[in-house]
Amino acid sequence: MLKVDHVSFTYDKDPVLEDISFSITKGEHVSVIGESGCGKSTLLKIIYGLLHVADGELHWGQTQIKGPQYNLVPGESYIKHLSQDFDLMPFTSVKENISQYLSSFRPKELQRRTQELLEMIELSEYADTKVSKLSGGQQQRVALARVLAQEPELILLDEPFSHIDNFSKNSLRRNVFAYLKERKISCLTATHDHNDVLPFADRIIVLKDKRILANEETLKLYEHPKELYIASLFGEANKIPVNIVKTYADTKRRIIVYAHEFKVSENSGLEVVVKKAYLMGGHFLVEGIAEGQKVYFNSDKVLEPDTIVFLNVSLETLNKRLGSSFN
Repeated sequence: MLKVDHVSFTYDKDPVLEDISFSITKGEHVSVIGESGCGKSTLLKIIYGLLHVADGELHWGQTQIKGPQYNLVPGESYIKHLSQDFDLMPFTSVKENISQYLSSFRPKELQRRTQELLEMIELSEYADTKVSKLSGGQQQRVALARVLAQEPELILLDEPFSHIDNFSKNSLRRNVFAYLKERKISCLTATHDHNDVLPFADRIIVLKDKRILANEETLKLYEHPKELYIASLFGEANKIPVNIVKTYADTKRRIIVYAHEFKVSENSGLEVVVKKAYLMGGHFLVEGIAEGQKVYFNSDKVLEPDTIVFLNVSLETLNKRLGSSFN
């Protein structure tokens, strides 16, 4: 189990992380999310042992994780870190990069494991291709397989799919995270993409202003975001007073409503003047003005500027956000 205990870190007198504490159990997948510059990558480097921590401690089980001031070669053998620079051997083949850390004394096992990892990253047909000939996204896949070949107890993934095209990204996510679960490899993923998080993470840690803003199970955090900042990391969201969507309500408490949770009506609800509509594939994301503030909602059809529509929110959603029965 990983335990991060009251860790703080400063770059050149500028605080980056303050009083960070959390733990990860064996086989658990935790995602760290937050805006760019919030300290996600720094946190992973600290855990791996690339950066020295003056305040706080880190442990994997009973073993303390120490930084570069204690280790001649930075990093811990039981932890592997996939950084945003891939650390590959460019002039050797894909399969040679992957098999480098597999035992050559068991050639059949080496061949089996190499093939298994090639299939997982969907690059079997490029097995004999030199890495230097691959695209950036393909190189990122090789780097991922290379790290997994080492069979770590804990893997740290820093934006692991950022260079990969959407055509390959979804199936690769499913392959990789299923592989980790099957082998009970603990995983900490730093990402800005909610598609890396919602379908796969057991728990989410949100970083903001150098600190942990939330540390919750994935579904609970998504359904009950405490701040608009948290909800916005999962998609378009709004923070509005209850009484402007339910005029008979006796509370002005503001709640968070995701764009997809609004239902469009032509005759009753919150009056909205449409300003812009953006094609999102299966629906349109619409920007409008209601009660003097911007509101974002989904529509099945394109809505022209200056069209007036009405928005409603289900009682189920209101109850969920208010945390108690609402009538």
